[in-house]
Amino acid sequence: MDTIELISKYYKPKSKAYEILLGHSQAVTEKALRIALNNSALNPDIKFIEEASMIHDIGIFLTNAPKLYCYGDYPYLAHGYLGCELITKLGFPEHGLVCERHTGVGFSKEEILQKKLPLPSRDLIPESVEEQIIAFADKFFSKSSGNNKEKTLKEVRKSIAAFGNSNISRFEEWCKLFL
Repeated sequence: MDTIELISKYYKPKSKAYEILLGHSQAVTEKALRIALNNSALNPDIKFIEEASMIHDIGIFLTNAPKLYCYGDYPYLAHGYLGCELITKLGFPEHGLVCERHTGVGFSKEEILQKKLPLPSRDLIPESVEEQIIAFADKFFSKSSGNNKEKTLKEVRKSIAAFGNSNISRFEEWCKLFL
């Protein structure tokens, strides 16, 4: 899979949206690969992590996220499942699952229904070790800041805690597993 070619299929190279996505994806990929290499006992698929982390946010162009120079029709929260649909149609369903499940620390079907989130009513929680590594690495970088500076663990915990105890619990499990 040529991830840059794939991104270029949906984002005009050198556009603001392309630069934001590419910079963020590269930062997440570097961190995910470091985590994977430091946790070889978990037997993560390094090539898959490299590919999937580069395209995990490919669906943002379909959302209305003006700060990211994306002017689509869907709410930003939908970018994961939209990216999954896109990537799955291209023949990469496992990569698509990373897109679908990486947002936040994942969403349970119950949480989606209870909060009336604009997401499919099914569990969207990272399952495989590769999905978990990519979702974990993603929490350390914000696309909206535009600078790809890695957040501290304290900053990540604070932002995740704002979404409830189940979210911070899942994140803390990842910390135990990956750090």
